Amino acid sequence: MLCLSLLVTGIDQTILNVALPTLVRDLHASTSQLQWIVDAYAVIFAGLLLTAGNLGDRFGARRLLVAGLAVFGAGSAACAFSGSSPALIAARALMGVGGAMLMPATLSIITNVFQEPHERARAVGIWAGTSGLGVAIGPVVGGWLLDHYWWGSVFLVNVPVVAIALAGSLWIVPRMAGRRDSRPDILGTLLSIGGLGTLLWGIIEAPIHGWGATSTLGALGAGALLLAGFVVWELRCDHPMLDVRLFTHRAFAGASASLALALFALSGALFMLTQYLQFVLGNSALRTGLLIAPVSIVMFVAAAAAGLLVRRLGARFLVTGGLAVVAAGLLATSALGLGDAYSQVIWRFLLLGAGIGLVMPPATDAVLGSLPVERAGVGSATNSTMIQVGGALGVGVLGSLLATRYAGRVSAVIAGHHVPPAARQAIVSSLGGALMVADRAGGTLGAALAHVADAAFVSGMSLAMIVGAATAIAGALVALVVLPPRNKAQARLLDLHAGKTAQAGEVGKAGEVGRAGEVRHPGEAGAEAAGSGVGAPGAAGAVRYPGEAGSDAAGSGVGAPGATVSGR
Repeated sequence: MLCLSLLVTGIDQTILNVALPTLVRDLHASTSQLQWIVDAYAVIFAGLLLTAGNLGDRFGARRLLVAGLAVFGAGSAACAFSGSSPALIAARALMGVGGAMLMPATLSIITNVFQEPHERARAVGIWAGTSGLGVAIGPVVGGWLLDHYWWGSVFLVNVPVVAIALAGSLWIVPRMAGRRDSRPDILGTLLSIGGLGTLLWGIIEAPIHGWGATSTLGALGAGALLLAGFVVWELRCDHPMLDVRLFTHRAFAGASASLALALFALSGALFMLTQYLQFVLGNSALRTGLLIAPVSIVMFVAAAAAGLLVRRLGARFLVTGGLAVVAAGLLATSALGLGDAYSQVIWRFLLLGAGIGLVMPPATDAVLGSLPVERAGVGSATNSTMIQVGGALGVGVLGSLLATRYAGRVSAVIAGHHVPPAARQAIVSSLGGALMVADRAGGTLGAALAHVADAAFVSGMSLAMIVGAATAIAGALVALVVLPPRNKAQARLLDLHAGKTAQAGEVGKAGEVGRAGEVRHPGEAGAEAAGSGVGAPGAAGAVRYPGEAGSDAAGSGVGAPGATVSGR
């Protein structure tokens, strides 16, 4: 039931991508409206995730899961019957509320149920793989529905899946006690949503108003100020929705940044590629779904393999290598042209899927391993927040780069021709609008306009893909430098949990001083397995993780039994 609940959110992400060209034709959505249809969900999702994780810790993850399914189902039904782009954007925001409750609840339940490190690593791999499976199913189902029914069917299909997951969750998922000492951080929630939403508004609307326009610069500045205010408030709040001090620790910060940058590249690429396959190459919605499906299947297989390989290779190797593969896929995709055959497209797509699949499980497990079990809701919500923020920024930034170059190239060509204002607006606002104008014009003029618009779109996509590749390379460098290596103590403890024999009395390293801001690994301080040892004084102000020695306040203490954190 947990995987089914997660599956519906994965389906929703890619089923919508296939529908974007149809929304251009049926709702006359501009490129910026398409970006908001995608990002309204992501912004609300990201802004509420940490508060939802806190509520799950307070009232129990199962209650949060049930409530999230109900809200997500209601939002899906509202999307299906929206009659305009603004109404669809609002309904997508409601779906974001439900999604924000669903994802941390599923991962929190998994973390509480599977506490043994290897079982947890496998469960997280299946969790990530299920999300990838939803990504694989979404384009095919969406393409088939769009070929047979109206565009609203791609949202309505969520309703029966949600109903099954809701009934199963009430029957199967165990009840979990909450922590009544936690309180929701209302101001933090408002600042995070306001800051991220304002920042994205400035980015998405910049191609329309101009990057140097007062409205654009004002929105970007206001968004930055609100996000800065969010950080200041979280540092001073006694019940923060996000403990920003966690980002001073290498494993947590490195894994979170890697997730955000990976999803930045993936979400931006999918936003562009579905339009490329349908508008430029002329594929139907169903055929586009079938063409994208192999990407998701490879992602699913790579994620499952990464969940197993992380024990032997470590998170640093897998995350760095995965992001390098993503960068290679994006650079290759930037070279696509107007008439490329699918055989020239597919291998580029597969690189992208394989790279993302290698990144997600080890990075996710590293984030979760940074927190004790009782804070699993906040940990899973932080993990999901980085995914959603990265995805929203990917669609916003890369989509805006595409729109800026597209509008500039098309405007330069039609500047010397008499074009009615309504037609000019349609041509400049999106490729789909330009192709509709070209279809109405017909003849040589229509064919020339279609060619110019296609070429402008491909040029903009190439630029955006190169920027996405640079972002992925930056993520790989961050992972290589920041994520801790797999050390001998970790390998020894992992082998113990794998059932291998170890001599009683084996001790972890003792007497090591914990420096402020340092992340310790299992066995470095405190007792390990059957052995025992005394930890040396820890530096005041250091944030401790399971198995560490020392007291934050006094700076000294005895090490507790070392707990395993896999994927480090």
